[in-house]
Amino acid sequence: MPLPLSIRPARAEDASACAAIYRPHVTQSWVSFELEAPDDTEMATRIAHYGASHAWLVAEREGAVIGYAYASPHRTRAAYASSCDVAIYVRPGAARSGAGRALYGALFAVLKEKGLHAAFAGVALPNPASEALHRACGFTLVGVYREVGWKLGGWRDVAKWQRLL
Repeated sequence: MPLPLSIRPARAEDASACAAIYRPHVTQSWVSFELEAPDDTEMATRIAHYGASHAWLVAEREGAVIGYAYASPHRTRAAYASSCDVAIYVRPGAARSGAGRALYGALFAVLKEKGLHAAFAGVALPNPASEALHRACGFTLVGVYREVGWKLGGWRDVAKWQRLL
């Protein structure tokens, strides 16, 4: 049985842990389309920015950050203001522990309270675990951008998922 999990808003001092969780997704996979992993300072800036505008949450187990989820603006035009993009990352050892579902559940509650209506997620393919998580969290597949990004020597597709809050 997994140890108890707590979820809370991210703070600046979580930047190092979040950067460490994110780094392998940038440098060793096509899960993120960033080419350079952000350092702790950049991650702290993102936490402050998206935490204030939308939400940035971390999941902790035994005092260690094992994952995070955040929301950001979906598009810049005013009519999109009630929609957001969401992302979630967990430490490799924390996959399939319930942390992802718990993070998304808490994130959706915060976003709904803020008056947001729809959340969108992009999943670089193939990624069966992420697709299963999004399906389990109530997302619906709305389409696939074919060969939308070049990373690690190949064209990558991105599945777009939507969940009404």
